[in-house]
Amino acid sequence: MDEHDWLAERFTEHRPHLRAVAYRMLGSLSDADDAVQEAWLRLSRSDASGVENMAGWLTTIVARVSLNMLQSRKARREDPVGASPPEGTGSGADGPEHEAVLADSVGLALLVVLDTLTPAERLAFVLHDMFAVPFEEIAPIVERSPATTRKLASRARVRVQGADTAPDIDLTRQRQIVEAFLAASRNGDFDALLTALDPDVVLRSDQAVVRMGGGEAEVRGAAAVAGTFSGRARAARLALVDGMAGAVWAHKGRPRVVFGFTITDGKISAISLRADPALLAEVDVVFLEN
Repeated sequence: MDEHDWLAERFTEHRPHLRAVAYRMLGSLSDADDAVQEAWLRLSRSDASGVENMAGWLTTIVARVSLNMLQSRKARREDPVGASPPEGTGSGADGPEHEAVLADSVGLALLVVLDTLTPAERLAFVLHDMFAVPFEEIAPIVERSPATTRKLASRARVRVQGADTAPDIDLTRQRQIVEAFLAASRNGDFDALLTALDPDVVLRSDQAVVRMGGGEAEVRGAAAVAGTFSGRARAARLALVDGMAGAVWAHKGRPRVVFGFTITDGKISAISLRADPALLAEVDVVFLEN
C-alpha cells in the first residue's frame, strides 16, 4: 500500500466523524461535504508522517474550514482539479438515508439556535459540548485564550439550553445517566458501565490528570473506558459543571478534578477529566445530592 492509499484509508475511517462535525458547524449537508473535501485536499498535500493523532488533526482542519465558511458565507468555492477525495466523501456516496439520519440527529430547532450564535461561539460549543474537544485545542482555532474560549462555549450553552431544543441537553436526563455511570464505577459493575457508554466513547484527560496518576491522555472504546473506571470514582461527587451534569473530585472542599460528560442518544459518548489549576479557577461548580 503506497502513502496515498494509506492516507485515503485513514481519511475514510474518520470521514463520518468529520462530516458530523462540519454539519453541526454549518447546518448544511452540501457545505459540510465541501469542508470535508477541503480537509482531504489538505491531507493529500501534506506530509502526514509526523501526525500522531490523525482524528484530532483532521477535526482541527475541518473546524478551521467551517469557521472560515461561517465567517464569509460567500460564493461556493469551485471544486479543485486533480485531487479527488476518497470514495464516500461526497454526499452522493452516502445516500439520502444517511443524510436523513444525520439531519435528524441534530434537529432543525437546534440548528436554528446555533445559527443565532457567533461563529466563534458556535465552534466552541459544537467542538466542546458535542465532541468533547478540550478548550486548549479549540482556543488556537478561534484565536482566543482557553479561558475566553470556555466563556464562548458557556454563552452558547445558555442560549441553547434556554431554547430547549435538544433532548440530550435536558439536565434531568443528563443527571440520571451520570448518576448511573458513577454508581456503576464505584461498585465495579463492568456490565453497567458498558450499558452507560457509547461503543465509540472517548475518554480524554489533561496533563495535570495524567501527572496525578490518572492514566493515559486518551482512551477509546467502551470496554477500555469501562475498565479504566471500574471500581474507581468513589470520591467523585455529582455536580453541575458550567451548567451541565458532571462530577467533581474535591479535597477539603476544593475541586481537584472535574469530570465532563457528553451524552448522545442516551449514551455517554465522551468523558473529559480536567485538573489544570487555571481551568479549575474558571469552572463553575454546583454540587448536587446523590
